[in-house]
Amino acid sequence: MEQPDLNLLRALDVLLEEGSVVGAARRMNLSAPAMSRTLGRIRDTLGDPVFVQAGRKLVPTPRAIALRDQVRAAVEQATQVLSHGQEVDLKTLQRRFNVRANDAFVGIHSGRLLEAMSIHMPQATLRFSPEEDDVDDEALRSGRVDLFISASRKLGPEIRVQPLFTTTVVGLACEDHPIFDDDITPERLTQWRHIGVSRRGKSSGPIDEALAAQGLRRHVALVVSTPYTALFALQDSDLILPLPEHLARGALAAGLRVRMFDFPVSLETVLLTQAWHPRFQSDPAHQWLRRTIRDLCNSSDPKAAGALAGL
Repeated sequence: MEQPDLNLLRALDVLLEEGSVVGAARRMNLSAPAMSRTLGRIRDTLGDPVFVQAGRKLVPTPRAIALRDQVRAAVEQATQVLSHGQEVDLKTLQRRFNVRANDAFVGIHSGRLLEAMSIHMPQATLRFSPEEDDVDDEALRSGRVDLFISASRKLGPEIRVQPLFTTTVVGLACEDHPIFDDDITPERLTQWRHIGVSRRGKSSGPIDEALAAQGLRRHVALVVSTPYTALFALQDSDLILPLPEHLARGALAAGLRVRMFDFPVSLETVLLTQAWHPRFQSDPAHQWLRRTIRDLCNSSDPKAAGALAGL
């Protein structure tokens, strides 16, 4: 059986990133006709068009989209093999980090993380990947995700895990909401409709379990995928929004017309962790990313509380 030309893997990665033959040719120092011939060889190898014409643009096929993260991971792993023992220059390193991150981290720390990257690793790209239906440790094993930041959960035995910070759930409501007219009890909490935040569309969770233990039930009238959408939906409404305290304080610092209150039911403190596959344990760029994230999460910089100010 004829062995595939591994040079095509690098070419496919660049094509998928650039989305055009001309852009990919420029990146690889090839002429446009040469890049077109390379695309033809990739098509023959995969048995798929890879890109099809849509108006004046080329768009990737479903097969190409499905292969994108796998191709990127394969190229990065090959690069690590070939550069073993060489000192890595972070300032010239062109690399994309796929990070599956909890909204509490993205909302609070992403701005300062990007600021640090612009100084120390300016050619790198940070891509926050949304939660999907795949298993989290499988996403790390396959290379679809380089780093996973989320509430602590059980992962595979080989996955490396590091604690980052803890947070608790508080409530948010408009400044003039009638819930503030009296003591906020579990019973009063359920008198108004709630907003749920879930990337996977879930409308129930630990809050509902805690209320059910007291014979109470809340009405989740709206479920949105991000806390930012929830904060805007909260404006000029009688809705109640449970949110991690770090994000809630960020909303207050941003000047949104909301008030925060302690949640009147007992909820566990949430531990946020970062997790990665052992193949990245000694990778200098990945080490820098993990170390910087850890330092940001342990920083007492007051700007962290205002990270939502860009809303």
